Amino acid sequence: MLFWLTENVLVLYSFRFNIVYHLTFRAIISFLSALFISLGIGHYVVTWFHNLCFFQIVRCDGPKSHTQKQSTPTMGGIIMILSIAISVIMCADLSNIYVWYVSFILITYGILGLIDDLLKIKRKSSSGLSVLHKYFWQSLIALTLVIIIFISDRSPTSTQLIVPFFKNFMPQLGIWYIVLAYFVVVGTSNSVNLSDGLDGLAIMPVIFISAGLAIVAWMSNDIYFASYLNIPYICFSGELIIICAAIIGAGLGFLWFNTYPAQIFMGDVGSLSLGGTLGIIAVLLRQECLLLIMGGMFVIETLSVILQIIYFKLFRQRIFKMAPIHHHFELKGCPEPRIIVRFWIISLMLVFVGLISLKMRQ
Repeated sequence: MLFWLTENVLVLYSFRFNIVYHLTFRAIISFLSALFISLGIGHYVVTWFHNLCFFQIVRCDGPKSHTQKQSTPTMGGIIMILSIAISVIMCADLSNIYVWYVSFILITYGILGLIDDLLKIKRKSSSGLSVLHKYFWQSLIALTLVIIIFISDRSPTSTQLIVPFFKNFMPQLGIWYIVLAYFVVVGTSNSVNLSDGLDGLAIMPVIFISAGLAIVAWMSNDIYFASYLNIPYICFSGELIIICAAIIGAGLGFLWFNTYPAQIFMGDVGSLSLGGTLGIIAVLLRQECLLLIMGGMFVIETLSVILQIIYFKLFRQRIFKMAPIHHHFELKGCPEPRIIVRFWIISLMLVFVGLISLKMRQ
């Protein structure tokens, strides 16, 4: 929108604001606009959903302390999606194809999560869409976009796997890159969804990872920096900074209402869309392995579920008191706020480790 005004309206009056072309300026505006939009509409959404009785459906086999969360509204992810979308429309260069790739995942995964949340509320059950239906639509959306990206950019470097810490190890994946990108998008989406079990637990790692990816996008957009760090130079990556800034702003605004004790939960509409968005940004930056490090907290949560299921099927015993692992610590008597903050600290440390791994590729 700022680009359009500068190019098509202000130029008619013989002046233009060149500052609009600066990524730093637009990133700041994107962050601030998303922050204030989410803060501004958050209270109204909380009240509206409370009046509509859009309450969180608590698992019957979950920790007993969670029964008090049944009167807390859910689907707060709508606050973030609206804030991010408006900020991106305002501040991003809409002629940049990467903006539309990311927006496609944000909106479609958001719609999928919204349907899942509404079914849970309608049935008054923690079971919304079946696992197969949810996974099918996630896969269809991700594969469609990944194939489009693969076809539109056939340069050899676009299918190289960038491995942190290893400068000269960049295997060429070819068509297998579609499989990798697909698993990154769908896997990240589901990992964030699994981790969204405590007040504010998932949103801060999302903010930290978005900040890390924004730094990587900024370095990838500078040919000298990219060459210095031995990472791909991606000419379209600059606009991803605007999107990451919007996610950070919207996330902080949402955290105002989601911090313990939460006034609203993000629901699947938030977790699926934000997770998928982080995944596709990492794919576009060709930093899938880096996302694995930065999102290590989500990886741990997901692995705890996988290990729990496999071990129980093999030995009819449980490794953890409950999975995901944050519930294990809850049942061991650790207070919820302590678990949340410690997971935030771990997530922040992993983002720093990820950034350091790029430096070590020189």
